[in-house]
Amino acid sequence: MTEKDFDALDSPQDQPGREHKMDPAPEYMPRYPGSGRLKGKTALITGGDSGIGRATAILYAREGADVAIVYREESRDAEETQRLVEAEGREALLIAGDVGEKSFCADAVSRTLERFGKIDILVNNAGEQHAQEGLEDIEEAQMERTFRTNIFGTILMTQAVLPHLKKGARIICVTSITAYKGQDLLLDYASTKGAILAFLRAMASKLAPEGILVNGVAPGPIWTPLIPASFPADKVEEFGENSPLGRAGQPNEVAPSLLFLACEDSSFMSGQVLHPNGGTPVGG
Repeated sequence: MTEKDFDALDSPQDQPGREHKMDPAPEYMPRYPGSGRLKGKTALITGGDSGIGRATAILYAREGADVAIVYREESRDAEETQRLVEAEGREALLIAGDVGEKSFCADAVSRTLERFGKIDILVNNAGEQHAQEGLEDIEEAQMERTFRTNIFGTILMTQAVLPHLKKGARIICVTSITAYKGQDLLLDYASTKGAILAFLRAMASKLAPEGILVNGVAPGPIWTPLIPASFPADKVEEFGENSPLGRAGQPNEVAPSLLFLACEDSSFMSGQVLHPNGGTPVGG
């Protein structure tokens, strides 16, 4: 990606990013025909308009699920995701708002139930990050915003959905490789992703007696709108090159992990995290 390409995108710190402005465009279409693994299911996906959320929404639809797509305000991207879900023969509901607000999360769940009658799968994917050189550069307002979206949003949406989940339901939280390895430019973001990891493990234990499974996915460097919206041009230019596979991943290389955790193939897994990260070994 050239600096000229980057200049056409949103500048760093202007979030959320816009997928329709990205060049090259992320790869989000599923690679294989569906096999009905989510037939009759309803999924609510936060941050579902673009990136990993878009790829997951389309893949879930291909496997038979209707999808509620929660997004902040990126209407153009959200409408394209809706079109792609409907092209797979399923229904899509767009819900715009801030997952960091408790009242919005309650409204999003209410609207999803009104439209589809149930929620079988919750994907907590919405997130934001703001690169800073040093800890002293992170202003309190940025810290509060990052925590509000990433971990508050995860907890608040789970709170809103939980009373409506039945045995066999799935909660999937998108954490990050930064929860395990840290990231020098994303100190507050990495902290929120560590909190999400702890939350999903605690919830897995809490909900195991009810037969509700809680798992996570910890992507490595993935080419999503969050990247050009977060980093300066030189960092974007080299993004993903330090992974063992030598490149950034694509959203459709992460979505299959979220499909696995949503379908019956993962019926004996809870409190676990999958690592589509380009080959970096992580522990914990």
